[in-house]
Amino acid sequence: MTRQLPVLVVENDPFLRLLGVILDPEHTDPQRIAAFSDFFAHDLPDFNGWLSQLRGRLKKLYPATVHLVDDEAALHKHLPAAEIAVIESLRIGADELAIAPRLRAVQKFGAIASSVDEPACAARQVAVLKLRRRANIACAEHAIAMMLGLSRQLHRVINRISTESLQAAGYSPRTYDRRHTANSNWARVPGITLLHGTTLGIVGMGEIGREVALRATAFGMNILYHQRTPMPRALETAHHAHYADLDTLLETCDWVVICLPGNDNTHHLFNARRLAQMKPGARLINISRAEIVERNAVIGVLRSGRLGGFALDPLYEAPGRDDDELLQFENVLLTPHIAAQPRFNALNDIADLLTGLEEQIK
Repeated sequence: MTRQLPVLVVENDPFLRLLGVILDPEHTDPQRIAAFSDFFAHDLPDFNGWLSQLRGRLKKLYPATVHLVDDEAALHKHLPAAEIAVIESLRIGADELAIAPRLRAVQKFGAIASSVDEPACAARQVAVLKLRRRANIACAEHAIAMMLGLSRQLHRVINRISTESLQAAGYSPRTYDRRHTANSNWARVPGITLLHGTTLGIVGMGEIGREVALRATAFGMNILYHQRTPMPRALETAHHAHYADLDTLLETCDWVVICLPGNDNTHHLFNARRLAQMKPGARLINISRAEIVERNAVIGVLRSGRLGGFALDPLYEAPGRDDDELLQFENVLLTPHIAAQPRFNALNDIADLLTGLEEQIK
């Protein structure tokens, strides 16, 4: 008797497309498979070997039929036949459950399942699975690295250990009189600061924002956050964070980290008016879409000296340009869209997701 293939309805997220490559290669465009092989190649040269190894662990889930959906209408079209729904932002509630009699599990591609009606799923005995994504952890680490880079002047002094190289960077290195003093910072690098004791403002307390807060706490930072809806008190306590309106956050914080999705509501949210509200000397870290910060406006506050520093990943354009005006500022740190790396973050997340779903197939 031929086994009936499991049916998955999967939100058409760039990384979730990998589920079709893994589980449903027969119906996946070969160009997509080749594109993913190229996408992972610098960290995983043998993509086909990885696919074979993972498929070998999925005794019940592979092969499967995978339907990628872009919106609610497409989700509803394929839910009646689906045993598993994998979503990133689409909603699974009572209406969706009512048309999904075969549904066994809902997998949220993330740790916060606010778009899933968990009580309704529990009543239907539909499992709700979540995933603490390594890519979000990596982005939070990158934000902290950028903060450390600016506070310790690392982007200006790394590998500059000779008098000549330090002088070329604009410093005046000279050793101290060791008969009387220590010799630390003989390079005489000004402007080095601590994270400890400073106030961090996180704009957008979603999955990445919460990961940033957990790490900032370890550095002894005071944490304010802003988003449309304050978190429950228990979550605020767990993340050592206090809610503030955006005006107060900008006026108060020494550091501001943007952790927002890029969309029409956030485009140029940090415009000239918002940037002028920031505490003089504060530093801005954007690990979200570049366009959330208006480019000309940030160049203006950097040129005026009001902004203490700016770090950005990803860039306004990819690849970037060596003559980018932002590179003329000594207090700017740019990286070429590497915050979520390495690629094994995504590969391991997807592997964990699928092995978890394997347990839901009978």
